Amino acid sequence: MEDLKTKDLSLKGKKIILGLSGGIDSVVLLHYLNTHYPNKISVIHCNHHLSQYCNEWAKFCEKLCSSLNITYLSIDLFFDNTSNIEENARKKRYHSLSKLLKENEILCTAHHQNDQAETLLLQLFRGSGVKGLAAMPKEKPLGKGIHYRPFLTINKSQIIDYAKNNKLNWIEDDSNKNTDFKRNFLRLEVLPTLSGVYKNLTRTLARSAKHQSEALKLIHVLADIDIKTHHIINNANRINTSKLIKLETHRIKNILRHHLHLLNFLTPSDKIMHQIIELLHTKEDANPLVCWDKYEIRRYQNELYFINKALPRKNASCPFYEELKDFQNFSIRYRQEGQRLKLLGKTHTQSLKKVLQEANIPPWERGQLKMYYIDNKLCAIERIGKISNT
Repeated sequence: MEDLKTKDLSLKGKKIILGLSGGIDSVVLLHYLNTHYPNKISVIHCNHHLSQYCNEWAKFCEKLCSSLNITYLSIDLFFDNTSNIEENARKKRYHSLSKLLKENEILCTAHHQNDQAETLLLQLFRGSGVKGLAAMPKEKPLGKGIHYRPFLTINKSQIIDYAKNNKLNWIEDDSNKNTDFKRNFLRLEVLPTLSGVYKNLTRTLARSAKHQSEALKLIHVLADIDIKTHHIINNANRINTSKLIKLETHRIKNILRHHLHLLNFLTPSDKIMHQIIELLHTKEDANPLVCWDKYEIRRYQNELYFINKALPRKNASCPFYEELKDFQNFSIRYRQEGQRLKLLGKTHTQSLKKVLQEANIPPWERGQLKMYYIDNKLCAIERIGKISNT
């Protein structure tokens, strides 16, 4: 799709959800989609409650959809603080939208070529790598559906012309003139100045982002090749460190970034990545750990464990619990220091620490293991087995 007269075939047969802010870009996208895909669209408006006019915008969007007989939903988003509000609003918005999307649904947003150029510059000024400089992908998974940007190759001037030619009405966000926001500063101050020197600047920057996107795909392919060739990831989705460290450092970093991307972890900074590389070579008894944001990487017995602390702990069904739970005086306790026990089938007692080591249970999980008692006698341990009381 290179112009607004062309029907976008990528949307054929899809249930289309439009993210409508009420600004010119999303209003044009609504008109475009409703023209080419009538009766195939529904609209979601995110009310961030950050402007005194936010409720007026929501009413405008609702009235517009009603006039077109399009299903409309408004969702309310609230923020605890105003630090880095642009990024926090974006994250919360897409988190909410991802939970609403169903299979075969495609969320369309009105990001265009100028937005792509701004995003590239923002990432460049942050010192981002290839992934950041690839800027916004035209299409990517979101929840159970797809996030799609049909206007990504369309210039802002084309959108303005389309709106005028079709006599569309839209709202102006008062915050768009606030140059305290970095994106607005680029849009209002930096890009106009650079455009006076460099012809077709936004198109050129968007093309650079496309090149980076293609390079990113090659980087992912290389990571997959290295992982499969050297058998670096096991069936439990953990990385074998003894095999990983045989590679050159830049390929190690590439594998780690690729794996973190697949796990939907936040990309670590250079400083954190350096700590992860150091973690690969520390002594095992140091209980090596690297933390950033809500994520952890730990190493145990030549394997890297990737932990998202925001996810609830999975409670797998325990056969020992099911067998013992209905006994009188049944209780659940947790590990105590210095415990010794004898597993069924064993002829001698062992320290609990030794038993847990032999069962390959990492140290940070041992304190969470449920120990099942009847009449104050230990009978079984979750993930370990039954205990002999003789």
